Amino acid sequence: KVTECPQDVCRRRAQDVVKEVLEKIPEIRSLTSGDVEAAYNGDPAAVSIEEVILSYPCVLAIATYRIAHELYLRGVPLIPRIMSEHVHSLTGIDIHPGAKIGKNFFIDHGTGVVIGETAEIGDNVKLYQGVTLGALSFPKDEKGQIIRGAKRHPTIGNNVVIYSGATLLGPDAIIGDNVVIGGNVWITSPVAQGTKITIARPELNYKKKKA
Repeated sequence: KVTECPQDVCRRRAQDVVKEVLEKIPEIRSLTSGDVEAAYNGDPAAVSIEEVILSYPCVLAIATYRIAHELYLRGVPLIPRIMSEHVHSLTGIDIHPGAKIGKNFFIDHGTGVVIGETAEIGDNVKLYQGVTLGALSFPKDEKGQIIRGAKRHPTIGNNVVIYSGATLLGPDAIIGDNVVIGGNVWITSPVAQGTKITIARPELNYKKKKA
């Protein structure tokens, strides 16, 4: 909630936040470098690191998230969401600044990826286009109002790959380390480490076109 504060108090608070975030720049750069390396190593079509930095939408989306996340942690109003929604409009990748994301994160292609506010993602995770880490439902108080800040989104372990179109919903979707989740899978419950999940092969029907 955005509240008013005396001008001198706001100024001091803003200066403190800027100082704290500037001190985090080396860490943010290190994380972003790891994300770029993950993209280069994870995409056989990547020709060079420079190509990844200059042309991959995930790099812009994740780098923006990393800065917005630091502002979010410090209670900065509006700006983190403005940053995330702006880059969402540019890349099609929607990462809430409140999400927690580990090292070496790669989103291949990217369009349609959604990562909710209370999602947690470990290290060395790779997502493909159209993956949703969303909420299954919203807890409410006795007056029927949404309880804000409650855990609503999945938790993803380390070394996880999630293929295109997979949908993971709710806080009970806790994914262990070294899991592979196939395309179009729907998950709302825990998955043990080292598991590979796929949906059954669909039946294809072929009919000749009428002359």
